[in-house]
Amino acid sequence: MTSTTVQIPGYVVGTWDIDAAHSTVGFSIRHMMVSKVRGYFRTFSGEIVTAADPALSAVHATVDMDSIDTRQEQRDAHIKSADFFDVGNHTVMEFRSTAVRNHGEDWVVEGNLTIKGITKPVTLALELNGFGPDAYGGTRAGFSGKTEISRKEFGVDIDMPMDGGGVVVGDKVNIELEIEAVLRAA
Repeated sequence: MTSTTVQIPGYVVGTWDIDAAHSTVGFSIRHMMVSKVRGYFRTFSGEIVTAADPALSAVHATVDMDSIDTRQEQRDAHIKSADFFDVGNHTVMEFRSTAVRNHGEDWVVEGNLTIKGITKPVTLALELNGFGPDAYGGTRAGFSGKTEISRKEFGVDIDMPMDGGGVVVGDKVNIELEIEAVLRAA
């Protein structure tokens, strides 16, 4: 891959751990054809490697599927069931980057997303929020990312038709990430 090095103010090269206490892995999906239900995952982890050439950077992250929270216990239990995520057999969602490229002032991270044992390529629109010191003598970085996937392409293919047309749960899932990461000590 050929790359032109991009200058990023405050950029720090290194290996970073996602700080789940200060990060969010969220989503929204159309519900009953009239609104969107939002949710998030409470438990996730990951590693980000920022390379001297930002285009050679990488990310690997995992999400505990049992940690889904849509603020409604009955719905969460149904989503964990075989109808949706089948958490009894598929406990983890995983993302592993395959390419990073500059896109104007922002970035694009391409990678493979695995849900229910099915791996598909996805493209994340990434905003680099910055790098800076934290209150504990360390260094932090912030990223915002988003993408849209088809749940059916990942085997989450339950159809619940509504009387009069439409479905209870839409196919398109918007994924939104707010990630804060901590630089590992050398």
